Amino acid sequence: MNDDPAATAAPDTEEGTLDVPVAELRPSLEAVLMVVDQPLDAVSLATAVGHPVEEVVAALQLLAEEYTEQGRGFELRNVAGGWRYYTREEYAVVVEGFVLDGQQARLTQAALETLAVVAYKQPVSRARVSAIRGVNVDGVMRTLLARGLVEEAGQDAETGANLYRTTGYFLERIGVTSIDELPELAPYLPDMDDFEDELSGMSSSVATSAPVDEPAAAGSES
Repeated sequence: MNDDPAATAAPDTEEGTLDVPVAELRPSLEAVLMVVDQPLDAVSLATAVGHPVEEVVAALQLLAEEYTEQGRGFELRNVAGGWRYYTREEYAVVVEGFVLDGQQARLTQAALETLAVVAYKQPVSRARVSAIRGVNVDGVMRTLLARGLVEEAGQDAETGANLYRTTGYFLERIGVTSIDELPELAPYLPDMDDFEDELSGMSSSVATSAPVDEPAAAGSES
């Protein structure tokens, strides 16, 4: 029998996961789930956090139970084979009131810049918008969806990510009948600094009320 610790075989890991866990399992899962915009299956989560699938599933189930026991305003659900955070049904009235109040508020500069990226790159995924802007845009995208300025436009054929485009209401608010009539800003993307001045010219048409902060995920801007 070989008692040399160095010769002891390392535990098997699931195919597709990292050999060494990148961080504590449960906090890692929470961090990833906080920024996704669609349910993630256990294999994808295991790959992201570097743990075997069985451990990930067990941790997800424990997290879901803990959130319920603690009476959190959100819950972790396994829906259609994927895990994601959802607002608890009993707090729907609170969320609805917040969203409706936000519809009367003025768009922030961050929202205007995100809206411009969607307008010129549509249909586009949240991940692509975030890459162009250089920040997490989950909060602002939720605001734009709630305002009716952007809408879902199917899914990317390769990644399955949700795609977004501007709406007819957006065109109405800025006073054009087609996206073909938008100012020639596209050559400036993704250099956001170069078209901030152009955005300020659009803001008077798009924004009409008082400012409000968008709800933001960890690491996102408001």
